[in-house]
Amino acid sequence: MQRRERLMIELRQHGAVRVVELAELLQVSQITVRRDIAALAQARLLTKVHGGAVLPTELAPAPRRARKPATRFTLGMVVPTLDFFWPPVIAGARTASAVLGVDIRLRGSSYDVGEDRRQITRLLDSEQISGLLLAPDLDSEHGEEMLAWIAGLPVPCVMMERQTPSARLDSVKEAERTPPAKRSSASPLEWVRSDHDAGVETALRHLVRQGNRRIGLVLTPISPNADHIAQGFARACSRLNLAGDLVFRASVRPGTPDHRSHLAAILRRCQQAGATALVVHSDPDAISLVQFCAEQGIAIPQDLAIVSYDDEIAQLGEPPLTAIRPAKGHLGRMAVELLVSRLIEGSRRPAHRLLVVPELVVRSSSVRPTRH
Repeated sequence: MQRRERLMIELRQHGAVRVVELAELLQVSQITVRRDIAALAQARLLTKVHGGAVLPTELAPAPRRARKPATRFTLGMVVPTLDFFWPPVIAGARTASAVLGVDIRLRGSSYDVGEDRRQITRLLDSEQISGLLLAPDLDSEHGEEMLAWIAGLPVPCVMMERQTPSARLDSVKEAERTPPAKRSSASPLEWVRSDHDAGVETALRHLVRQGNRRIGLVLTPISPNADHIAQGFARACSRLNLAGDLVFRASVRPGTPDHRSHLAAILRRCQQAGATALVVHSDPDAISLVQFCAEQGIAIPQDLAIVSYDDEIAQLGEPPLTAIRPAKGHLGRMAVELLVSRLIEGSRRPAHRLLVVPELVVRSSSVRPTRH
């Protein structure tokens, strides 16, 4: 069936697909897509996950009569929130855990060092935890202390969408060299995160191809990834010979204090600088900006092209927003695979610190109509 062949092409290209987007792409109902995914899963061509499907791996579930994995680990997973960015990461981690025959104990935390430590301590005290998947708050004044504490835990840890900041490497390495007596693994901290440099550069190259040379960046200041995105923007602007001075750090989503005055200031500055495009982190802020532009008579993308960062709800914008989509499911899968390989191989395996490149999903908000 051509529809299922197209579904598999999309899956092989992206590694994961969502029911909502496939239904829109294939012009069929979501129920039809779910039936196709179920049939392909039964044929062992893909793995069903919540809301979509992922590619099977070489370690895919064995046939019925095969024995269960001889080694079974229980992993603790602590994420700062259970909505927006993190559900696909959790789904990817659970897919990998099912394939590898390990259990995951999930805990939701908050963007708070104290709460992170409480949840991690509870897991270690109440469960037979073999290793930890963590997304700690490293942006506060206690970030360095938190890294040193994690480095001294009695089980291996893999950080997700976080990394060891270069300015803190010395103190963390010292903690890794002098672990507490109960520490079972002296391996360095490992992490898997999105390659925001590559994601931002992909967006900028797309906007340049559309004729934009003056491009700005709007950042949600509360995001742990704001600094990574800002640094990626600066480096990409330098490589592409663009001015990188239009950077705004303000939350402009509805409900945040003074968001309309922030929106007005951003658009005023863009008009003064002759900017014709913006990259906006994240989706709610981008949609809020588009709505404000409509009120001001600014046409998207004719007057101002918009690329959002995250692609959680970007397709719901009017017009639908072009978006940088971090590979969240892959990030969760790779974190589990990394931790399990560390548990199996121990110190024989060198430390891994991995970057996962986001993709650009092009929609109407950044592509100006062709003039004839």
